[in-house]
Parts: sequence; structure tokens; C-alpha cells
Amino acid sequence: MTLAIFDLDETLIAGDSATLWLAFLAERGLISDALLKEERRLMEDYYAGTLDMHTYMTLTLAPIEGHRPEELAPLVDRFIRERIEPIIYPQARERLAWHHAQGHRCLIISATGEHLVRPIAHHLGVASAIGVQTEIVQGRYSGRPEGIFSFQQGKVVRLGHWLREQGLEPGFCYGYSDSHNDLPLLEYVDEATVINGDDRLNALAAERGWQLLNWAL
Repeated sequence: MTLAIFDLDETLIAGDSATLWLAFLAERGLISDALLKEERRLMEDYYAGTLDMHTYMTLTLAPIEGHRPEELAPLVDRFIRERIEPIIYPQARERLAWHHAQGHRCLIISATGEHLVRPIAHHLGVASAIGVQTEIVQGRYSGRPEGIFSFQQGKVVRLGHWLREQGLEPGFCYGYSDSHNDLPLLEYVDEATVINGDDRLNALAAERGWQLLNWAL
């Protein structure tokens, strides 16, 4: 089996889905401006590679606390139609279509909560997705993350768990990302491609002979 592994935010889409989701909720008066401001501050740590992931996920999952997944689904679907669909890179659609045409298994793995990652992946025609696990207690989101975060080295760990669960052993892996936070994943795959990389990742990619692509809307 050949596996194509894609990061989501700033790789397949021209934005960060978690940040866009919170802005979407804020416009509807469903979260405070203070929460939105704090998320933006924490994202500065993400770009610097110093993010405390537990703090970030606890903050960003707070708005879904107490909701049943089936109750939240219509709002997530509207969010995807209105905010995600317009920022999907055309080249991302083409690359996904190419992999599917080759018979490759596609997987999206993201440090965003799975309540967003899975439906966005489905919208992109990707059946398999890994996001940060969101705890459900008595059928409702608790607002707390659980398990190993699919972030930095955690992406490789979660990928390994997923492969074992699926009973898969890839013969060749492609990997796509924009961020130096995904360096462990890009080092894991057989063929790494950097999409609109940050300066740090682009420099490393040039040293290692990884493919560098610039995608635009």
C-alpha cells in the first residue's frame, strides 16, 4: 500500500481551521472576544514552535463543552461550506485526485480537534483523518482533549497507532506540510513535500532535497 499523508491547515487550505472556527463562533456571539484574543496569542507560540498544546486545546475546545456531536454537526457543516470551501487550494484538490487515481490511501493528520478535522476531510473526499481526540462523557463533549496530541512527534505516534488499528503496512509514504512543527512527520515519510513552507522549514527542505511547492488560491 502507498500512503499519502497530508497536514490540513496552511497545507490543503489557506488558513488555520481552528482559528477560523473560533472567529465563526465569535461572529454569532457564541464565544467571547477574550477567548478569541487568547487563541491568537497562543498561535504566535505555535508559529514559534513553543506552543503548550494542552493549554491551546483546553481553550479551543471550551466552546463545544456540553454539546452532543450530532447537535454540533449542522453548525460545523455550515462552517465548512462558508469558511473552508472558499480557501481550499486548487492544487490541493489536484494532488488529492492524483493520489486517488493512483490507488493510494490518503490520510489527513492535524493538530486541530477531530470534531473539525474529520468533517473537513470528508468534505475533501478523504475518508481517513486523525485529529486531536476530544473527550465525550455521557454523549456530550467535555471540552477536554484526551490521548496523545497529533502535534509534532505526536503525529508520528498517532500515525503508528492508526496503521496498527487499520492493519496496514505502507510500502511507500508521501508527506505534505507547511510547518516546521511537522518535521518529525516529514522525516518519517519516504517522499516529503513542503507546501508554502515557513522560512525555517524551507531552508531545511533545501538542504535535504525535499520538494518545495507554492500553492495559491
